[in-house]
Amino acid sequence: QVQLVESGGGLVQSGGSLRVSCEASGIDFGLYVMAWYRQVPGKDRELVARITTGGGTAYVESVKGRFTISRDNAINMVFLHMNSLKPEDTAVYYCNAKNVADWVTDYWGQGTQVTVSS
Repeated sequence: QVQLVESGGGLVQSGGSLRVSCEASGIDFGLYVMAWYRQVPGKDRELVARITTGGGTAYVESVKGRFTISRDNAINMVFLHMNSLKPEDTAVYYCNAKNVADWVTDYWGQGTQVTVSS
């Protein structure tokens, strides 16, 4: 049974920092590109950051220089370190795992709420 379990969301003041984590189970973690998405009510889910199996990273323009995605293959976890948070970063953050073998198989976590107060 595949599970992606996010944790670490919460309420933080503007300018603050937060780290969200995602623990994967039931998959061969090293074969999956991991990503963080976010969604606010009434809008499409947005890709925030992605990390490849080899550790290469990519970010949406609005978070470059503020967010850092990392992964630890030894413990099947991916992290999103968020600094200089802004109210517009408020969203539910979702962890995603996509299999590089077929680029079709993917899994989602249940999401964790991040709220940035002004």
